[in-house]
Amino acid sequence: MTDRRKLWSVGPAPQDSQSGPDQLAHALSELARDLHRADDPDDVLREVVQAAMDLVPGAQAGSVTALVGGKRAVHKAESGPLPARVDAVMSELDEGPCLDALLGRRIVRVDDMRRELRWPRFAPRAAGLGALSMLAFPMFVKDDSLCALNLYADEADAFTDESEHVGRLLAAHAAVAYSGAQRAENLLAAIETRDLIGQAVGLLMERYSITANRSFDTLVRFSRQTNRKLRDVAAELIRDAEAGAHT
Repeated sequence: MTDRRKLWSVGPAPQDSQSGPDQLAHALSELARDLHRADDPDDVLREVVQAAMDLVPGAQAGSVTALVGGKRAVHKAESGPLPARVDAVMSELDEGPCLDALLGRRIVRVDDMRRELRWPRFAPRAAGLGALSMLAFPMFVKDDSLCALNLYADEADAFTDESEHVGRLLAAHAAVAYSGAQRAENLLAAIETRDLIGQAVGLLMERYSITANRSFDTLVRFSRQTNRKLRDVAAELIRDAEAGAHT
């Protein structure tokens, strides 16, 4: 990915390009196109973290935190050891800026972790790890809170109002792209599941000379009895049939 920070916030702008807000808008447009081309949701998050490090003034490292089932924090797309260690402390203590950003849907900024009082257990440990500044942005679409984008720096007062402005725009683009990638992945999974079940139903019909409805009911009953997903039962049946055909 192009180092977008160099494009708009370091040194003079090239004579044939726009500068300031216009150049930021151009960089975000490029990012939106990059994210649209990413098929895997995790690839989207990795692109977002890299873009944040390129674009947001002061950002030295980054990660994304997702809340699964409304309870469990899952950390993704960590750029290096610092975010991984700080995020692990947040999970252990169940407190920190990224959780507040995720649950409260608001930007959370830490200027100096050594003086931070909002998270009495988290702050001293994060500071000890070297995360003196943090900036966390919620990523959500409509009423769905998806993730929090977390940025880190090893010096105090690393983030400014400009950092918040750029990060807010980036997080908004990222939330839309991530939501879209998730929907596409879920749709693909649904199509693959339908095809697997259809193949399994066809195998049962042929093997036992029964109707499609009875074949499907047989799969459902076995799925319930074994406490396994219908898709997994169908996939195993197909694998066994293919293995038998080669013996």
